[in-house]
Amino acid sequence: MVRTLHSGVSRGTETLVFQGRVPESQWATMRAPFQAGDFPAPVKYGYLNVGVVETGPAHLEGRTVFSLYPHQTRFVVPADSVTVVPDGVPADRAVLTGTVETAVNAVWDARPQLGDRITVIGGGMVGASVAAILAGYPGADVQLVDADPARAGTADALGVPFALPDEAAGDRDLVIHASANPAGLANALTLLRTEGTVVELSWYGDRTVPLPLGEHFHARRLTIRSSQVGGIAPARGRSYAQRLALALELLRDDRFDALITGRSPFDELPEVMPGLADGSRPALCHVIDYPAGN
Repeated sequence: MVRTLHSGVSRGTETLVFQGRVPESQWATMRAPFQAGDFPAPVKYGYLNVGVVETGPAHLEGRTVFSLYPHQTRFVVPADSVTVVPDGVPADRAVLTGTVETAVNAVWDARPQLGDRITVIGGGMVGASVAAILAGYPGADVQLVDADPARAGTADALGVPFALPDEAAGDRDLVIHASANPAGLANALTLLRTEGTVVELSWYGDRTVPLPLGEHFHARRLTIRSSQVGGIAPARGRSYAQRLALALELLRDDRFDALITGRSPFDELPEVMPGLADGSRPALCHVIDYPAGN
């Protein structure tokens, strides 16, 4: 049994679910590990949960753990469904684990090389996490691009140069796209050098995405590669548990606190979700705080 301390709202996927925008063809694929109910609704959905083990195996009792459980005060799960949060990672920062895990998978799929010129388009939770990881890559020139000038502050906190879309550097070896906006994907193709690669992280739900393949795409022999956290490239030779543990280790870095830009108590969640979904409550990661001894 786990008593929840904090959960996080995944503003991309979770708000699409909230709005009922999961296409029927993806209902099985998009199920959360502990989802209750079926798409389109009603469903209990979420996967960024940090809590304390109240009852369980001796090596877990009293430990702070991360799990892929929805927003709920207490819950019971198999012991192998929780991962201990390392010392040095605050419980509220640990709600970012699932997002950083997505970013780790993206970097594995992108396969950056020493000294690459890399652009990350989209300064949301996932894009900012990717930029934070790549900021320490040896010799890399990393730039974070977003249409919102306010994201310059996030980039600065992560130690990454920032640019608006019309100021973005060109001749890039690699562009990682995470804006969930088709215009961002189109821009990604214009920024690549010959034989460059776009890694697409955005999930568009039920939207049709136009893609200009008649301009630079063929002439420059460009590649578009998908990356989705549900699968690990076999060549990596890593398990899901190892990927999750790596994400938690990366969260020792306090730069990730810049991604937590809003928080609310649990009992306000019914009012918070509509605002996150329609953009009237802008946030990167919105943390939900649970009452002590709930």
